[in-house]
Amino acid sequence: MTNEKQLTTDRIMGSPEYKWLEWAKKLEAIAQTGLTYTEGVFDRERYKSLRAIAAEIMATYSHVEPSYVLDLFSQEVGYATPKVDVRAAVFQEDKLLLVKEKVDGCWSLPGGYADIGNSPSEVVVREVQEESGYLTRAIKLLAVYDRDKQGHPPFPYAVYKLHFLCELIGGSPSSSIETDEVAFFGEDEIPPLSLTRVMPTQITKIFHYHRHPDLPTYFD
Repeated sequence: MTNEKQLTTDRIMGSPEYKWLEWAKKLEAIAQTGLTYTEGVFDRERYKSLRAIAAEIMATYSHVEPSYVLDLFSQEVGYATPKVDVRAAVFQEDKLLLVKEKVDGCWSLPGGYADIGNSPSEVVVREVQEESGYLTRAIKLLAVYDRDKQGHPPFPYAVYKLHFLCELIGGSPSSSIETDEVAFFGEDEIPPLSLTRVMPTQITKIFHYHRHPDLPTYFD
């Protein structure tokens, strides 16, 4: 899984409303796209000011310095589009493979951000092997989620999450630099989840797909 500098969940979960995050992300998207295509000196200054306002909003409600958020924003260039996160659903005897994340001590589907130069299915197969030790083959796209519509904790970037059903074909369990434990769980045995990565409702849907393999891909 790709590690990226981000606002941590415990810094932003204190706010009862997250509209500020939606507004800040939209302002930053406008600023980023404007800075990509605008050559006018005065227009570029306006977009930089807009980015600074977005950073100030995000910093105020997440209790970090604006410079920290501006550093996050400055790493994003080009037309503003959602990031792509791929996750694997791997079953063994009706139990689902999960990995324990070192960063928060909670469990997630193996996966991470998609890499340029690899297809989504290639990335998810590699992530499973790196994080769990198991060899798999991607056989179906189960769901395409807009992260902001799934109840995940707030996050400074827009993300599309792709869930693949992967067939177990070999390997053996092993931890990694990002995972502490690897195990299979039944639907009534799911441990505390890393909610920034996967939600309980998504786990429920994965088991539903496991019982009904002919269902079409879910999206949104």
